[in-house]
Amino acid sequence: MKRVQINDQLSFSEITYGMWRLADDQNVSAAHVRAKIEACLAQGITTMDQADIYGGYVAEEVMGTALAGTDLRDQIEIVTKCDIVAPVGRYVDARVKYYDTGAPHISASVDHSLRLMQIDHIDMLLIHRPDPMMDHHETGGALDAVVASGKVGAVGVSNFRPHDMELLQSAMKTPLAVNQIEMSVIAHQVFTNGDLAYLQQHDIPAMAWSPLAGGALFAPENVALHDVLVSIANRYGSDVTALSIAWLLAHPARIIPVLGTNKLDRIATMSAASDLQLDRQTWFEIYTAALGHEVP
Repeated sequence: MKRVQINDQLSFSEITYGMWRLADDQNVSAAHVRAKIEACLAQGITTMDQADIYGGYVAEEVMGTALAGTDLRDQIEIVTKCDIVAPVGRYVDARVKYYDTGAPHISASVDHSLRLMQIDHIDMLLIHRPDPMMDHHETGGALDAVVASGKVGAVGVSNFRPHDMELLQSAMKTPLAVNQIEMSVIAHQVFTNGDLAYLQQHDIPAMAWSPLAGGALFAPENVALHDVLVSIANRYGSDVTALSIAWLLAHPARIIPVLGTNKLDRIATMSAASDLQLDRQTWFEIYTAALGHEVP
């Protein structure tokens, strides 16, 4: 599988395995989680996407139990996130769901993640959501500090708009290395609203969460789009899932789709999209179907 260079020291597989549902599986045994990771590695998928809040703040621990006593940590890159405080798990006493980008919270979150995943460093830490109360000097300083400490290799953001990134970066020494944003055949606004253009301009890879639109590609209201995708997929001897991911991979912005499933048979086929090479007209066929009309 192709690699996406993040910085001089770090690269990701062009498809990432998303672990937001890891703790929701009926089987969360260490052996079963290891089987998922090994199924990814067999395809060259080495990047694992986590967040402190996933599974009500327990998904990282589920992953850590699986990694313990193995050499899997040395074969993967771990992305995790912080700043969402929801009244569940270790934050059950919170009166309201809120964002915390203060330095104490970022530092404590990193330590929690390291302990739960039983690792000595995080390859990439993301601020999960833009914080309307962010003190960019404090947040930027905290991110610089966790990198300087060696606990975190690189930092980035998630769900940030260009102005949010500019504000935070203005108070940092460490470059923001990625932005993880919603992107799919259905959630295609980023291709024209400036979000992806900003990342391209600054040579920052985009990680695409919910690249299959949370199953909406198969919903009744999107039957016309689905029919077009099926027709094109048939031409390639493929399926709608692989085609939809290949559509993102074909873009020059270095998009890294984050695919999440608990089914081993589906994990085993996640790399199929890497084998599809879409030409420009095919890309626009799909885009036109997504828009519901031809481009101007």
